[in-house]
Amino acid sequence: MHRCAIVIPAAAIFAMSVALAQQTAQQAAQPLRFEVASIKPSSPDAHGSSMMTDRAGGLNVENAPLRALITSAYGIRDFQLSGGPGWIGTDRYDIIAKAERAESAAEPPELRTMTEEQLKTRNEQWNERVRSLLADRFGLVVHKETKEQSIYMLTVAKGGPKLKVVTTPGDRQGMSGGRGRNQGFAANMSMLANNLSSTVGKPVVDKTGLTAKYDWILEWTPDMAGAGPQGGDAAQPVDNAGPTIFTALQEQLGLKLESTKGPVENIVIDHVDRPSEN
Repeated sequence: MHRCAIVIPAAAIFAMSVALAQQTAQQAAQPLRFEVASIKPSSPDAHGSSMMTDRAGGLNVENAPLRALITSAYGIRDFQLSGGPGWIGTDRYDIIAKAERAESAAEPPELRTMTEEQLKTRNEQWNERVRSLLADRFGLVVHKETKEQSIYMLTVAKGGPKLKVVTTPGDRQGMSGGRGRNQGFAANMSMLANNLSSTVGKPVVDKTGLTAKYDWILEWTPDMAGAGPQGGDAAQPVDNAGPTIFTALQEQLGLKLESTKGPVENIVIDHVDRPSEN
């Protein structure tokens, strides 16, 4: 009995290996997406605006402009976004999107039980899904530009910080607030710096060296009577009797903002369309 050996040329084996590697790379490069998404214009009578994620990493938007969704997805502030038609800041949408879940996936853990690294990964995955949604349904195309711009460094003021250290975080973690008020619940300094960026209209970099989680209440007098570029409530009168954000930071939290210059990443819109049908 004779056995026939099949000889595959080395060149063919190499070509097969390259093709397999390319296929694997393409699969790995596929961005995360929401499994299903519904987008519709908000009611003209709607008031207020919200953008939230659920425990499973979904998206729930009510009466929000596309501009706010873009800045959130790319982790930037409004002043870091340029280009695009005016309607991205005026047209408002309701969006419900559900994240894909593996068949064997267990119930997602509660946010309060996640480590900082787990929260970071979860946020990065959520942002990636939102960016995919913007590209697929709004045809959004952007590019990045880094420029040397004026920024603020958040540092500890003379006398030290006036923050309550939280050693055992409860169910509520993060920040809440509104016009002229910010309250932290077991939040870190990076979160405060990001929030302050919107208030002062410039990037704020955390240089405090404070690494714990803290509770705080910060109250100041807003120095602008109108709503920001993302749109919001009608202009409100300003009470000039209270402290500025700079004074309030030092007096109430023992922190300060120092002006300097540094590289700032900006997002420029190259193309965008009104959303495709559901």
